[in-house]
Amino acid sequence: MSCSKSITYLKVGKGWSNNSVNTVKFRKNALTTYKRHQFVGYYDGDGYLVLGKRKINSNTWQTVKTSYKGNVKDAHNAISIAVDGNGFLHISWDHHNTKLRYAISKEPLSLNLGEEIAMTGKQEDKVTYPEFYNLPNGNLLFFYRSGESGRGNLVINSYDVKDKKWTQLHQNLIDGENIRSAYWQICVDNTGIIHMSWVWRETWNVETNHDLCYARSLDDGKTWQKSTKEKYNLPITLASAEYAWRIPQDSNLINQTATATDNIGNPYIATYFNENKITQYQVVFLENGIWKKKNTGFRKTPFQLGGGGTKRIPISRPDILIDNSGEKNKINILFRDLERGNKVSLAYSNLDNNSPWKVIDLSENAVGEWEPNYDISLWNKQQKLNIFYQNVTQVDGEGVANKKPSKVEVLQINNLSEILN
Repeated sequence: MSCSKSITYLKVGKGWSNNSVNTVKFRKNALTTYKRHQFVGYYDGDGYLVLGKRKINSNTWQTVKTSYKGNVKDAHNAISIAVDGNGFLHISWDHHNTKLRYAISKEPLSLNLGEEIAMTGKQEDKVTYPEFYNLPNGNLLFFYRSGESGRGNLVINSYDVKDKKWTQLHQNLIDGENIRSAYWQICVDNTGIIHMSWVWRETWNVETNHDLCYARSLDDGKTWQKSTKEKYNLPITLASAEYAWRIPQDSNLINQTATATDNIGNPYIATYFNENKITQYQVVFLENGIWKKKNTGFRKTPFQLGGGGTKRIPISRPDILIDNSGEKNKINILFRDLERGNKVSLAYSNLDNNSPWKVIDLSENAVGEWEPNYDISLWNKQQKLNIFYQNVTQVDGEGVANKKPSKVEVLQINNLSEILN
């Protein structure tokens, strides 16, 4: 099923497409909305950082090609953006075990960046996976890995909009004990509770991913607890973690996916791993204090996940959004699958064991090795779905193709509920 008549493509510009650096799943965020303006960030064909904004009801983008470049040949080196409660744009980009690169806009709602600056000056030499998160009070959190794959720790910084200053909350929230790493996914619910889940990885090789763990914070990231309200003694380790779902190594378990919550704060974690020898999208969720799992079960083709670097995988990592508008929560999973022609697709189901999964294609054209990234702030506040959209290529193991820059667009779903009903 296609629903192309119900969507709009908003062209922003042209971006680097020789790998998936503009579309990797762990971007937080590619798109974000602050009040009446939406912002976007991407690399152009020459590797320059480009920023854009539009009024939320306008189809016209204003873009600025900054003076900053990134090593776009490494697909890890993604751009993450956020807007704080005062309207200042924060940007971090170009990291894979490298020095922190970070800048702030000179004025509220401006695309003109100041000079590169430090945040706290602590543990900023080997940064990977920078991610911004907005808190309801206007402050920001910044999560990143310090150290290398298989031997990294999770650092959290906090930005106070009143003081306009970053402080370090945790230099080692999740401790890999120098023998493993945590690969996380995070969301902030409508009450400000931070939900974090992660998989452990024992080595550089993706096949050593295992288990799905959980923690939450009720005080803006300062202290952490389990779903049972038991307080964590920090840092969290393999032995002390709460296990939402046990998944052994060599299960095709992927890392760095997505977490969302319903309107009463129950977490839903989207991922994929094998079931009956086929890799399926799975949703692990908390219901009445009990961890449960829902298998989508619609995939038919097996594949083997293994090795290091950015992989060329026949399916994307999933993103997840919960629709609370009906009597029952509707789970929506954004993904891309070679089985469906590598289009932007969406699977959806009510949270009911008897409710089958349905799948639709949101795009008519293929998007190569694209992974989903949607405007979380816009969805949470207005239930409007805007998706970062670009056709990109990924050569397995950090390879680089030879492609012309491709269109960067926002795939705007006019009425998701209407499409799915």
